[in-house]
Amino acid sequence: MTSALRSLEQIPVSRLKGVGAAMSDKLAKLGLETVQDLLFHLPLRYQDRTRIKPIGQLRPGDEAVIQGTLVSCDLVMGRRRSLRCRLRDATGQVSLRFFHFSAAQKNALKPGLELRCFGEARPGPGGLELYHPEYREIAQEAPEPTEQRLTPIYPLTEGVTQGRLRNLCAQALELQVQQCGLREWLPEALQQRFSLMPLNEAVTYLHHPPVDADLHQLSEERHPAQRRLAFEELLAHHLSLLRLRQQQRSQGAPALNAKGELEQRFLAQLPFALTKAQQRVYQEVGKDLASPAPMLRLVQGDVGSGKTVVAALAALQAVENGYQAAVMAPTEILAEQHFSNFRAWLEPLGLTVDWLAGKLKGRKRSEALARIAGGESPVVVGTHALFQEEVKFHRLGLVVVDEQHRFGVHQRLALREKGEAGGGQPHQLIMTATPIPRTLTMSAYADLDCSIIDELPPGRTPVNTVLIADQRRDDVVERVRAACQQGRQAYWVCTLIEESEALQCQAAEATAEHLAEQLKGLRIGLVHGRMKAAEKAAVMAAFKGHELDLLVATTVIEVGVDVPNASLMIIENPERLGLAQLHQLRGRVGRGSVASHCVLMYQNPLSQQGRERLRVMRETNDGFRIAEKDLEIRGPGEVLGTRQTGMMQFKVADLERDADLLTRVKAVAQELAEDTPRVDAIIRRWLGRGERYAQV
Repeated sequence: MTSALRSLEQIPVSRLKGVGAAMSDKLAKLGLETVQDLLFHLPLRYQDRTRIKPIGQLRPGDEAVIQGTLVSCDLVMGRRRSLRCRLRDATGQVSLRFFHFSAAQKNALKPGLELRCFGEARPGPGGLELYHPEYREIAQEAPEPTEQRLTPIYPLTEGVTQGRLRNLCAQALELQVQQCGLREWLPEALQQRFSLMPLNEAVTYLHHPPVDADLHQLSEERHPAQRRLAFEELLAHHLSLLRLRQQQRSQGAPALNAKGELEQRFLAQLPFALTKAQQRVYQEVGKDLASPAPMLRLVQGDVGSGKTVVAALAALQAVENGYQAAVMAPTEILAEQHFSNFRAWLEPLGLTVDWLAGKLKGRKRSEALARIAGGESPVVVGTHALFQEEVKFHRLGLVVVDEQHRFGVHQRLALREKGEAGGGQPHQLIMTATPIPRTLTMSAYADLDCSIIDELPPGRTPVNTVLIADQRRDDVVERVRAACQQGRQAYWVCTLIEESEALQCQAAEATAEHLAEQLKGLRIGLVHGRMKAAEKAAVMAAFKGHELDLLVATTVIEVGVDVPNASLMIIENPERLGLAQLHQLRGRVGRGSVASHCVLMYQNPLSQQGRERLRVMRETNDGFRIAEKDLEIRGPGEVLGTRQTGMMQFKVADLERDADLLTRVKAVAQELAEDTPRVDAIIRRWLGRGERYAQV
């Protein structure tokens, strides 16, 4: 593969067997460009394929290896065609269901074949089913052995299978041995002082844990090998924050003094009074804006706590000083919501609010760009279209970013640079509805000042949350029918344990199909992650316009549109989601004045931890209490984990789970701060080219 010794961060993935230009592009989507990247691309979890489970012992939600004889294979014609095969062993039978299949595959699956399959058992119309299981034919006269070690399950992207990724990681591990391993950047004395496992040993263990590995410890991500990598990654982020603070102090920003006239007129026309929490947070923001040092403030507030009003007040302070404010949201739906709010609030004050999104084309677009560049539009609301090179601001003084974790590093940086033409940089106000435990804001966001709106406006109805076992699914379906017949709308959220987006989408499609059969007469829409943005937006707009009664979706609706008429949400398998994500999803209902309900439809048996976490959801609607509880339970809540919010994109560490490492990390960062070559190497290893994020 390579002769001369080169460091693993310099060897491109294209040097591995089976990686051509097309595969390189696909791997790049996962951030895998070098052999070192592959070594740090750790499994999400592990499957035990070392034993064959009798079909009769399968329970819903089980992932298992089964083996049996095919007894039938039929085409089933429904809203979507599928291939259903029945597999039988001495203890029982199960269906294998394929929505995507070729004629060759259909012809090859003949009754009498002995198959070994792996998949997740799910309830179907006629008993348990495995959707798209992995399978292979087994010769009856020469039984094949099962796997000899735990099978890693890696995060994937379109066009890269688990098998292919396992093969590439195995090649990377071989190279790791040949090239004398990854370079240790932590001084040996420091490793001993904190009892840290050697880096190369930790990486090898996590890709190939032995059969007797403690699966519970690995799934909780508390294994010494995981902690070793988390420690170094947290250190890299902390070192980059120290750098950020130094850079931040050296740059100026316009001092936007509060004049108060627009603010008073704005508050007088609002149909409600600000809560005490909103007043307090706006005072903190206003004080920052008046300073000649750039504001970098994070405002946290639960769904519906009124963060947007605070953002509008900040925008008015910039406008009164002759500057522009840009408000950016991650989706067109969310941006449109902000646009209609800002327009309703600011146009009566004589201020033009402009709109910029990908779908704005032709003359309208040119006119908007001219108004923004000429300063006629003091406030601009939009999506990532605001970053485009052709967008020129007259005098940008404030950038408001909603749900900032949904934007790429370079996008946020590009917007900030648009304000630098005047010599300083714009102030930044970052808003999130993802509650972050108070215990973490101090250490994890050392570079940001944090404000919390910890009070809901009067008149918001708390959502009533109920727990119902999956066996009562028919009752839940009837509940949906009753709500929709009364003129209300409902969400049905599908979650799946498999990390593949393709399978999640198939599960949502199958669910929509089953519900359409059960709920004839209701208008049902479907939204999932593999749909084009325009398709998703059209379905969401139809739901908002009450052209649909029921929206079946994957968790893509977590941050979404405001539909006050939606008063019921069903979440399937809620035990598989983090508390923070459940709380975000639940925030889609209860936005009107009518009583709203969230039904958590779980699979039995629930683990002790699963039961405890769902109980918290039932007992409180306070996002901060939920975040604190998540931290306390140490569940896989991932309040700040990459896969859910990714405020700082972590590969291994989790700020919530690894909070106990932060004090040691801080101390080590201070010790190493002056050792520039070592600091550079640690930051480069973990943040790569993304280290520019440290300037965001």
